[in-house]
Amino acid sequence: MNHPQILIIEDDDLQHEIYEEALGGYRLARATTASEALKTLAGNRPNLIILDHILAKGELGLDYLAEFKELLPHVPIIIVSGALEVHQQMHALQGPRRAHYCITKPVDLNELRRTVETAFAECGEAEVVRQFEALERSRRVDVQELLSRSTDRLSRQTQIRQMLATIDERPNISALARQFKVARRTIIRDLQELIRRGEMDPEVYPRWQSDDDEAEADAKE
Repeated sequence: MNHPQILIIEDDDLQHEIYEEALGGYRLARATTASEALKTLAGNRPNLIILDHILAKGELGLDYLAEFKELLPHVPIIIVSGALEVHQQMHALQGPRRAHYCITKPVDLNELRRTVETAFAECGEAEVVRQFEALERSRRVDVQELLSRSTDRLSRQTQIRQMLATIDERPNISALARQFKVARRTIIRDLQELIRRGEMDPEVYPRWQSDDDEAEADAKE
């Protein structure tokens, strides 16, 4: 089984040797500039990127962060630098085209290993799967809530129809709203639906009264 590949974008040879020692269990690829790294992505997709901020040819790693995320939106990126201010680190970790982690130099090798392990466990494809699962759960909750609301509405309308069948006077909207603990507008719409479905005589709640009451309900709410 192939080990995950890490693309290290680092121009300092000594620093790269440190990465090689710390991350020997992974397949490592190297680029000394971000522009060079971008050219290699089409044919060599890494599973994780370690991106130094100060690079050769005057390039700044953060300037290329958006391009990396555009090409590899689900590949975790670890920014490594001793030159970033706190607000720059925060900016790098925020927004849709963000890095996943920031590590300061000099690099603590134990922290680096832990961060890489966490990135592989929590980010990338694992993160995509969790996002889909969360979306599916959210959809199920939405459907259940809609079904619950529909059931409550039909039950309330049935009770209203049965109550009004036993009286001759026109319905008291406010009293019904208090009884069922809903807004006056909700009761009005219940009556309108009952009439549309043919379950209530329109004379029980004529259209002109419906318009007036709905306007009054809107004004009160």
